[in-house]
Amino acid sequence: MDIAKRMRERRKEKKLSQTVLSERSDLSLGSLKRFEQTGEISLSSLVKIAFALGCEGDFDRLFARKGYASIQEVIDAQD
Repeated sequence: MDIAKRMRERRKEKKLSQTVLSERSDLSLGSLKRFEQTGEISLSSLVKIAFALGCEGDFDRLFARKGYASIQEVIDAQD
């Protein structure tokens, strides 16, 4: 639900209606509404929304490597 909430906020920041975003992302209006209400969506549909909102770069950080603050953290991560 957190991702759906952030997507809805981004949509509103860009002053896009659900209808316009569904057209730009090539998704049905029902799928977009369901995502905003339940947080459920397929990965391919989420990617389409991200591109339509100009957020495709956010996927680069999805499984990014963790930054380490010390040598000990590196050693501990190897266990």
